[in-house]
Amino acid sequence: MAKKIVFWTLVAFALIQFFPIDRTNKPVDSAVNFVEARKSPEKIRTLLKNACYDCHSNETVYPKYAFIAPVSWSVQSHVNDGREHLNFSTWQTYNKDLKENMLTKSIQTIQNKTMPMPGYIVYHKEANLSEAERALLIQYFEEMLKSKTY
Repeated sequence: MAKKIVFWTLVAFALIQFFPIDRTNKPVDSAVNFVEARKSPEKIRTLLKNACYDCHSNETVYPKYAFIAPVSWSVQSHVNDGREHLNFSTWQTYNKDLKENMLTKSIQTIQNKTMPMPGYIVYHKEANLSEAERALLIQYFEEMLKSKTY
């Protein structure tokens, strides 16, 4: 009985590999991409690209584990959800109110350490922001809000 369960589990695992997900990134227009449009300082650009852009842009770099179902389904779900909440690649297409809201929420999630997601940091050490790096991003976003330059 145990051999049959293992066999059919392996068969099912092999079969689900034939249902790939779409990992195609949409083209990025630098005129509307956050870091280019805002001419963000290099340090901010690096922090955002390392800690945020995989889920919150059209520049997702998929790790090897994102090509194996069912893990790939979870990764793609996180990317889709992240882009839905904030997509840095389309920043300049958002209206003023939406930008304000996104910046405010970004500050909160960075302060609360809910972003980058703890599970993401486990496999992406470069996304594990120090307190100083978190403070730098928060300061950058707060300055944008205060000066209304978004």
